[in-house]
Amino acid sequence: MCGIAGAYGGAHRISGHQDLIAGMLRQIEHRGPDEAGCYLDDRLVMGTVRLSIIDLTHGSQPVGSEDGRWWLCYNGELYNYRELRAELIRLGMRFRTDSDTEVVLQAWLAWGRDCLRRFNGAFAFSLYDSLTGELTLVRDRFGKRPLFVARHEGKWLFASEMKAFLAVPGFRFSFDSEQLASIFATWTPLPAQSGYRDVEQIPMGEFLCLRGDEVERGRWATLDLEPGLPPDSEEEAIELVRAELTAAVDVRLRSDVEVGVYVSGGLDSSIIAHLAAGRQQHPLRTFSIEFDDAQFDESAEQAAVTADLGTHHQSVHVRDDDVVQAFPAAVRHAEVPAFRTAFVPMYLLAEKVREAGIKVVMSGEGADEAFLGYGIFKDALLLDSWHDLDEQARLERIGRIYPYLPHFSGENAPRRMLGLYQQFTEEHLTGLFSHQMRFQNGRFAARLLRGANDPFAAAQAMVASEPDYAALDTVRKAQWLEFRTLLSGYLLSTQGDRMALAHGVENRCPFLDPAVVKLAASLNHRFGDPFDEKYLLKRAFAGVLPKKVIDKGKFPYRATDGAAFVRAWPEFRDVLTDQTTLDAIGVLDPRFTRALVDRVFTSPAERIGTKENQAFTLLASLHWLHHWFVRGQAFDASPLRAGLHVVDRRTSALPAGHGQE
Repeated sequence: MCGIAGAYGGAHRISGHQDLIAGMLRQIEHRGPDEAGCYLDDRLVMGTVRLSIIDLTHGSQPVGSEDGRWWLCYNGELYNYRELRAELIRLGMRFRTDSDTEVVLQAWLAWGRDCLRRFNGAFAFSLYDSLTGELTLVRDRFGKRPLFVARHEGKWLFASEMKAFLAVPGFRFSFDSEQLASIFATWTPLPAQSGYRDVEQIPMGEFLCLRGDEVERGRWATLDLEPGLPPDSEEEAIELVRAELTAAVDVRLRSDVEVGVYVSGGLDSSIIAHLAAGRQQHPLRTFSIEFDDAQFDESAEQAAVTADLGTHHQSVHVRDDDVVQAFPAAVRHAEVPAFRTAFVPMYLLAEKVREAGIKVVMSGEGADEAFLGYGIFKDALLLDSWHDLDEQARLERIGRIYPYLPHFSGENAPRRMLGLYQQFTEEHLTGLFSHQMRFQNGRFAARLLRGANDPFAAAQAMVASEPDYAALDTVRKAQWLEFRTLLSGYLLSTQGDRMALAHGVENRCPFLDPAVVKLAASLNHRFGDPFDEKYLLKRAFAGVLPKKVIDKGKFPYRATDGAAFVRAWPEFRDVLTDQTTLDAIGVLDPRFTRALVDRVFTSPAERIGTKENQAFTLLASLHWLHHWFVRGQAFDASPLRAGLHVVDRRTSALPAGHGQE
């Protein structure tokens, strides 16, 4: 795992090459603290900070082709690199290393852009043709690894994290109120959004190709949720689930360093831990989070799983004080607004993991999206069939959607919720029918911002531009939205990649193996009760996991939000409502901001509602983003600790023997 950065001048020369790339890489050195290298010529400078995981000795970057024409800076892992390497050798390709990075390069030389469809991995990379001057930037199919681009003074800048741009002379961040409104309303950046003007993400499964001043964009991978031919029986389906997940774990255990597992206490991570433990000679290293508050804590289930598997287990105990104290640093790594504080304990957990000497962990992200584990899929199913159901059937289904939420539990709770669901049985937001109820909380948060138009316009434009979206049924539309929004924009990024790589830890997600996702699409609507979430997963592993994990039902990972700040940092109320600060941030509505902050700080913790908590956390994160990025306080001026290996191909380069290749 690594971080990449660079600047491309097209027809313009890049000045201050080596100082520029050293400064950019220093801002993201936490992603790859083991070594650093760069390539530069008159049009381009690009580099990598490396986290050594595969081929520790010879896997240095950048990697060049044998003839010196092609150069690759790579962030990620290609899990099926051994199979691709063997195929490439049969085609006559020669390898100088055992790294997956060289497999990516050789695959491109053999198959061109079509090689991307063969890749099973989590990656983002920059590939340069020094003969033609063509630079290609690519991101993996699920958006597992980040890649941002920006235009500045005639150059294209790119990096794994936006903070690298702070090292570019004259570059300044400024908030984009339209993007922020969309982020606040939909809980997450949409695929191309960053929250800042003139900075964008390359969306998952897409590429950006630069040839001088020419720009080509395209998509190489689509989200395929159409079912294939299902098996004949439920037992056959269960065997397929076990087989594909076992294969997905196997390839993600490929590493020259030890691989651990995050164990939340839920079904998904317990399955991963079970499969990983059974395929290693030594005790599996597992890690988890414990909370004081019982409504967030799953330590009993964690203990049951790790004791059953005999793992070497460590946990980090998180209190309100810990969340509040770590919040600013975690936001610095998140780089975008966050609607909940759950990413902060993940930041603290990754720190614990790295202190334990582990560089790689597996986790259960993607299971809920692939196997319909979220309540929002039940919401969609209920609302879609609402007019075909009598009142008793509606009440029965409402009672099975969110049993872990207090306002959904109790004898009369479904009847109290009946009126809420009734409001969303018709489509009011074109293309977003399944998510209308969720987005009500986002609509409230968007009121924090002034000068923004319709906060859902960007999301509606996204689905309107997707050629196959309209043909999907309601549940698959909900699934598509989860993959393209909350999964890629928050779970895999803010809560996943950014928190782990802040401490030089790579996370791997077996449930996001393309074969697993495709299998799930073929099984979800064929077997089981759709209101019994992840039915096949529970059946497949019922005999090997503790009964309390199988029977527990969905218990989403959460942490305390506004109440933590009220209890641990009451002075934060004055910080958030200070007029000078509000004026400096510039995009906030002062009146609504003050009203929200007052409501949070004066309400009993149990009376702070979900929408207030989400809006408050978005506000608090925006405050720190202004500090770190708009004011530029995230900039680190110290030199690269690992030094910088330089491949210098400038026409004015010094003779060989002066620190070049």
